Parts: sequence; structure tokens; C-alpha cells
Amino acid sequence: QLQLVESGGGLVHPGGSLRLSCGSSEFSLEYLYIGWFRQAPGKEREGISCIRTSGGQTHYADSVKGRFTISRDDAENTVYLQMNDLKPGDTAVYYCAAGPCNGHFYAPAYGYWGQGTQVTVSS
Repeated sequence: QLQLVESGGGLVHPGGSLRLSCGSSEFSLEYLYIGWFRQAPGKEREGISCIRTSGGQTHYADSVKGRFTISRDDAENTVYLQMNDLKPGDTAVYYCAAGPCNGHFYAPAYGYWGQGTQVTVSS
């Protein structure tokens, strides 16, 4: 089954930054809308950002607006999530997936889910 691959997670102190990457060696992301989701232990999966095709619209959840930036590099076949001013509440497994980008982040509408990358924010 085709999957996206996430990378870039890790342990960071509060106020720190990380950049997550989402890509595939099997298919092109160029014409796909890509979303980032996260899931903390005991919580539901939360959609946090998405991007349409190159030069297109982006959306952010209120919880990350102003701190996270989504971008894409079609030449690198990669979508990035730059995360700044990280907080302990951002601790979660982060996933990327392909699906509609309209600000609603309806997870069942997304496919090609990756295995996720762990982000831990702790002092």
C-alpha cells in the first residue's frame, strides 16, 4: 500500500523548533493536497495544517496558527512543517496524508497515511 513518509521528529525544549518532512519515493506529491495531523496519547487525531498544490492555499488550526508554517518543494517531492515556539502541548505523533485542503481537516477523507514521527517537547 502506498504511504507517505514522515521524518524530522525528536525531543526539543519548550520554545524550540523542529522541521518535519513528508515525502514519498514511490509517487509524486506534486498534484496532491497534503495535510499534517497529530495525535497525542489518549487524544483524537487533530488536523493542524494543509497545503494545496504549489503556490496554493494553506490552512492552519488555531492551536498552531502563527507558530507553524507549511510549505512544499515539488522539486524535492517534499512537504515541510516548520514548527517554532514549541510547547509541551505540541507533544504528539505527527502524520502527513493526502486529502482535501479546506480548513476542515476531516481525517477519514485523507489517504496515504505515513507511520508518523514522534515530537516530544519537554524541559
